[in-house]
Amino acid sequence: MKPSIECENVTFGYRPDETILQNVSFQILKNDFCGIIGPNGGGKSTLLKLLLGIYTPLSGSIRILERPANEYPAEIGYVPQHLNFDRKFPITALEVVLQGRLKFHTLFSIPSALDIEAALEALTQVGMVEFKEVPFGTLSGGQIQRILIARALASKPKILLLDEPTASVDIDAEAAILKLLGKLSKEMTILMVTHNLRAIIDHVDKLLCVQGKCTLMQPKEVCEHFALGLYHYPLIETADQHLLQLPRTKQ
Repeated sequence: MKPSIECENVTFGYRPDETILQNVSFQILKNDFCGIIGPNGGGKSTLLKLLLGIYTPLSGSIRILERPANEYPAEIGYVPQHLNFDRKFPITALEVVLQGRLKFHTLFSIPSALDIEAALEALTQVGMVEFKEVPFGTLSGGQIQRILIARALASKPKILLLDEPTASVDIDAEAAILKLLGKLSKEMTILMVTHNLRAIIDHVDKLLCVQGKCTLMQPKEVCEHFALGLYHYPLIETADQHLLQLPRTKQ
C-alpha cells in the first residue's frame, strides 16, 4: 500500500541555526488514524503546517498523496487550532461550511448547487445538518468544532489534518468528536494533534510523538508517563519496563 504521507529526513526552523524539527522521517498509510502528541513547543503544529505546504523544509522532502507538499493538494482538509471570530457576525453554520468549497472557485464566486450539496453532506456527516440555518456565533464550543470539521470535509478530502480540535470543549463533546473521527477514518487518512493521550488511545491506529524529532508508535507501545504529559527519551520503552496498556476499541 502506498503511503498517503511521506516525510524523509525533514529539518525545519525559522532560522538555519535554530531548528524546531530535525531529520524527521515517517510514513502514514491510507486510512490511518494517527494521533500527534508531544510537549508544548515540540513542533506539532509546525509539522502540520509543513504537511500543508505553508512552510518549506530547510532540508529533506515531504510528499502528500505522491506529490510534493508545496503543491497543496486539494484533497487535504484542515481544522485549525484556534478560530478568532466575532460571534455577532451574521453568518450561518451552512455558510461557514461553504467556505470549505472556496478552493474550487474564485474569490467572489456564488456557491453552486454542487457546493451546497457537498456542504449539506458534510453537515450530515458531523450530525449538524439541522443547525444549517443557525447563526454560527450562537453555537456551543463542541458544535463549533463539528462545523469546522464539516467545513474541512466539504472539499471531500482524502486526508484530514486537525490541530487540537477538542482543546476547548467539554468531555462529552470531546467523546463525540473522537467517535466521529473514528468513523471518518474508514474513509480517509486522519492526523490529529492532541494533548489528551488518554482520550484518544482507544481510537487511533498510530501515535506520532513530536519532540524535535518524530517517533511513530503503536498505542500499546506508549510509556504511561506520556499520559501525564511527561515526554522523555527513549520514547519507546523495552518490554520489561512499564508501558501504558489500555484497552483499544476503535469505533
